[in-house]
Amino acid sequence: MTASKVKGILVSENGGPEVLKYQDLEIKAPGPGQAFVKIAACGVNFIDIYQRIGRYSVPLPYTPGLEGAGVVEAIGENVDCVKIGDRVAYSSTLGAYAEASLVTASELIPLPDDLSFEEGAAFPLQGMTAHYLINDFRKVKGSDTVLVHAAAGGMGQLLVQWLKHLKATVIGTVSTSAKADIARACGADHVIDYSSADFVAEVAKITGGKGCEMVIDGVGKSTFAGSLEAVASHGHVVLFGSASGPAEPIAPNSLQKRSITISGGSLFNHLNDRDELLTRASDVLHAIKVGWLKLNIEEVISLSQASKAHELLESRKSTGKIILSTTK
Repeated sequence: MTASKVKGILVSENGGPEVLKYQDLEIKAPGPGQAFVKIAACGVNFIDIYQRIGRYSVPLPYTPGLEGAGVVEAIGENVDCVKIGDRVAYSSTLGAYAEASLVTASELIPLPDDLSFEEGAAFPLQGMTAHYLINDFRKVKGSDTVLVHAAAGGMGQLLVQWLKHLKATVIGTVSTSAKADIARACGADHVIDYSSADFVAEVAKITGGKGCEMVIDGVGKSTFAGSLEAVASHGHVVLFGSASGPAEPIAPNSLQKRSITISGGSLFNHLNDRDELLTRASDVLHAIKVGWLKLNIEEVISLSQASKAHELLESRKSTGKIILSTTK
């Protein structure tokens, strides 16, 4: 095939949502190891915002989006893991905010026929992030109490459901009473509205002063210091995001008194080969199929309105996954 003209988003400078420009793009023919994917839907994630504002450096200009779902329309040489016509999803290569994208074929996940493209764009990044956060740092047990920040967001809802599947006691933090209801509906045993209560003090009350065996923190600046106070002796804190800004530095020696440990997490360091990718994706898809993990797609927005989607996510008012559609 030759290069194709498609509509998509181009970012030529770092800045606010207004730098997301909907325009004509040219997508080259797939090279060796690549697949040309016609995108039906793409997921909107905080990492897209971090890249847009320049917190995470991406060479300009670029088309954002690390998570998409669609159909393989062409493949390059040396591709044997997918074929033309396959329904696929992915969360890897930049460029999902477009009607088509070139993706490394080995990073594509087969999409079951009973899953819509919107669902296909909703599960990979957050679903596999939940998978490694819960499985790779501490083997969560039913006797554990786990604190999940932003428990009513798209990521938080998946974490709460997964932890409850493992029989853990879950404490969720939220910013409004409406979000508290959502976190409870996902199974959270205790919910703290940190707009009106000190979550560290509330965790101490709930746990009898012991603290939580694990804290999962995707908020960062406004929660991280408290996360270190709320974790139990010999407990573990995982920092995987910075929705409120980067967490402040800490003195390493401060961890010694209670023998606590900290990990930083990024999904892309936990997808080291195709086998690992397919194992994590298969586990997430199985959980969705059998019903104990439910996707909450809050809104499907036209790709041409990508700036609106970013504004919604940045407002911290969203309570589910935001999807961009190329057909809406």
